[in-house]
Amino acid sequence: MTTPIQTETAQIVTVRERKKSGSLARFFRLLWKSKVGTIGLLIMAAIVFVAVFAGAIAPHDPVKTNVSKRLLPPMWLEKGSPDYPLGTDNLGRDVLSRIIYGSQVSLIVGIFAVMLAGAIGGVLGLVSGYYGGWIDAIIMRTVDAFLAIPSMLLMLIILFVMGPSLGTLIFTLGITNWVKYARIIRGEVLSMKERDFVKASRTVGASDARIIFTHILPNVTSSFIVVSTISVAAAIISEASLSFLGLGVQPPTVSWGGMLSDGRQYLATSWWVATFPGIAITVTVLGIIFLGDWIRDVLDPKMKAKGSK
Repeated sequence: MTTPIQTETAQIVTVRERKKSGSLARFFRLLWKSKVGTIGLLIMAAIVFVAVFAGAIAPHDPVKTNVSKRLLPPMWLEKGSPDYPLGTDNLGRDVLSRIIYGSQVSLIVGIFAVMLAGAIGGVLGLVSGYYGGWIDAIIMRTVDAFLAIPSMLLMLIILFVMGPSLGTLIFTLGITNWVKYARIIRGEVLSMKERDFVKASRTVGASDARIIFTHILPNVTSSFIVVSTISVAAAIISEASLSFLGLGVQPPTVSWGGMLSDGRQYLATSWWVATFPGIAITVTVLGIIFLGDWIRDVLDPKMKAKGSK
């Protein structure tokens, strides 16, 4: 026999499932209406797929050299070979395979650097905005100090002291980019904590932790997601720039920035060595920006309205 409590519980579960399915349907409906969002999602889905299954997709070992095959042109040019669709570099390594494996480094650095920056800046922004006073003053003066130092100079100093590596690169990009999260989240929290529902929670004796995590954090998540999406693109560009200078990931690990550096002296004669990794960076960054713009429009329709004026 079904009790009233069981019936009510079942009804609640059904309502929640309908809301979830409705939200998912709304997500795909909005995505389908946005050509920019669809293109961005397709690009990023392809990049992620290539990075995850690089070992199965790449036709050659990306670090294996073959001097007899050095600087072969792409397969559609004279003297090109179908075995090397995008040609080879100065050491006879397959350009296509290196681009495929290079996507792993770009995504790892981009995602984990943003996670680190977001964690540091998000926590400090929440604390600063909610508590205010001397805590806010200390955190904001620290933010000002970081902003006063050119980010590239700070990155170069950290990499010089700690030595270039994948882990160091992620740490460097994370520790030099947390300030944007702190300032944005702080501003959101300053506005949010004056809302009636927050004041009501404080009046009934809710703890600071409960107010922050239950009422404030969910309402600043949209801004956090938008900033994080665009920050991934910036982190990928920074990684490529530092690797180009020889301060990023080191050989034999493959990176698009390193490939650009290897091919710069061959631009006049063997343009494909540097051109294709450059295209890979451009397409990836554009895909992230397109997807980020769509996410912004979905999470903040007011911003979209302002942009269309």
